[in-house]
Amino acid sequence: MTEYTRDNPSPRFKQLGELYQQVHEQGLKNGASADKVFGGGSLLDHVTAVEELARRTTSKSVLDYGCGKGMVYQKTNFQLPDGRTIPSVKEYWNVDTIRLYDPGVEEYAERPNSTFDGVVSTDVLEHIPEEDIDWVLDECFGYATKFVYMNIASYPAKKTLPNGWNAHVTVQPPSWWRERIQRAAAKWKGRAYVFDVSEKRTGITRGITRLLTGSRLKLTRIEMWR
Repeated sequence: MTEYTRDNPSPRFKQLGELYQQVHEQGLKNGASADKVFGGGSLLDHVTAVEELARRTTSKSVLDYGCGKGMVYQKTNFQLPDGRTIPSVKEYWNVDTIRLYDPGVEEYAERPNSTFDGVVSTDVLEHIPEEDIDWVLDECFGYATKFVYMNIASYPAKKTLPNGWNAHVTVQPPSWWRERIQRAAAKWKGRAYVFDVSEKRTGITRGITRLLTGSRLKLTRIEMWR
């Protein structure tokens, strides 16, 4: 089996890169318009988790890896899901620098060449082909000196790409992700990583989950603190 890398990514990775550039420029048929598609709004549900990591690790610089259009970073004086109002993400995290990176968005397409205290990536890894997950994880950990936070959707997306693929090209259970995360972090010297893997619940357990969490999702947290 070919071992893919940043310098030699898989054919599917290259194809997806072209597709996401197209979608960001043209939007999705029967879906979001170009100015809104993959806007990065999923970050909103994870702002508080990142704040805790940044605070506990005294981090002052953050890279958002796969930020989409980064719309949440442009908001001011807005409400979090828990009802609190914050002046901005940057002020709430109490950091000096936030760098946005997304190869599908021209404005943020330049790949960083330095490290950051923290790396954040929300709803990104499931959009990466399985054969490229290991090197992408290695790259993310390589950018972080103190913490890594990511969330992963372990179920098909509602969005379909122009070539007919489901937007979530890698759908795997938490155990599969745990193995790869721990392998990527084995030699990492940072202080903490948190990965939240969400699965859809079905049948009778869906009702139980909704009763306990208000959600149809089951969340598995994979984490390490030093």
